[in-house]
Amino acid sequence: MADQEIKRVTRMAKKRAMEAIESQLQPAKKNRVVLGELSNNAVVSENETTISDLVKIQKRKCRSKKVKKTVKAVLETQDLGFEKIDEKFSDPQMCEPYVSDIYEYLHNMEIEAKRRPTPEYIEKVQKDVSVNMRAILVDWLVEVAEEYKLLSDTLYLTISYIDKFLSTTTLNRQRLQLLGVSSMLIAAKYEEITPPHTEDFCYITDNTYTKQEVVKMEADVLKALNFEMGNPTVKSFLRRFAMCSQEVHEKPNLQMEFLGYYLAELSLLEYSCLKFLPSMVAASVAFLSRFTLKPRSHPWNPSLEQLSGYKASDLKECVQILHDLQSSKKAGNLLAVREKYKQHKFKCVSKLSSPSAIPDSYFEDVRES
Repeated sequence: MADQEIKRVTRMAKKRAMEAIESQLQPAKKNRVVLGELSNNAVVSENETTISDLVKIQKRKCRSKKVKKTVKAVLETQDLGFEKIDEKFSDPQMCEPYVSDIYEYLHNMEIEAKRRPTPEYIEKVQKDVSVNMRAILVDWLVEVAEEYKLLSDTLYLTISYIDKFLSTTTLNRQRLQLLGVSSMLIAAKYEEITPPHTEDFCYITDNTYTKQEVVKMEADVLKALNFEMGNPTVKSFLRRFAMCSQEVHEKPNLQMEFLGYYLAELSLLEYSCLKFLPSMVAASVAFLSRFTLKPRSHPWNPSLEQLSGYKASDLKECVQILHDLQSSKKAGNLLAVREKYKQHKFKCVSKLSSPSAIPDSYFEDVRES
């Protein structure tokens, strides 16, 4: 028994000795640091710097950055009123320091002719595709996106690719569904972390098209897009406008947010919405969402006007089209979007209704009180 005890102690002593030798031979572990922690003026020995030291350095730099950022914000907001609006929202995902530049860039992109579909391409270019066929295709693609749990951004890009392709290329109606799934395949590869496989899109069409046909159409669409796949959509602008629409609420109003998403997806069904810029459709969605939830209050205000760049009078035609879609006066037989937003996870917003008419006074230009 005593011999076993001595052997165990000896083995433990050897193990501790080996660990001590290895720790001396191995190089010191490097701490993972953010690039912002590195400085051109200060060179700190790796062995001398501890994690607590790095945290203290980072805190000092963050404090100095906050001071500089605050001073810069004060100077900038004296000239740009809409930046004051952005300061009300501290959501880090909205990239507050850069949001104004980002949306200015997106707006400049959306007005480029090469990124926009021809508003009357069905009358001018297509011979075998009708407005109703396009609406049915979009309605079906909404179901496909739900089936494969794709992001709404993927759906918006898909429709933009379809319209852009049909603006330049004549297509037979038998290949319209092929165009739809190929466009969604491209959009999914661009937006999704794990996009569906080509075979999945063949399957969803009941194998009407082969994998080779889908890949061939995918190449044709990319050529028509000139490989420029990152176009701004209604969803790009709706994020910001929806946030400003909720400025009176202490907590995010999910009902208003989902209602905006619902109306925006309804706009995809309407061919006549192509003549409007995505930012104008997004602004009109914000207008109608506010009117639906609070019909007795003016749905537009100086903050939204300044943020969007549109007056209430600019939005009248687009809002009326969206209102007709909401009340099923247009595309009433297309149910995919309406059924999608009847779900409880979307607060059943498709069941909401707004008054049958929007007062003309709401389209008069608002004045800041």
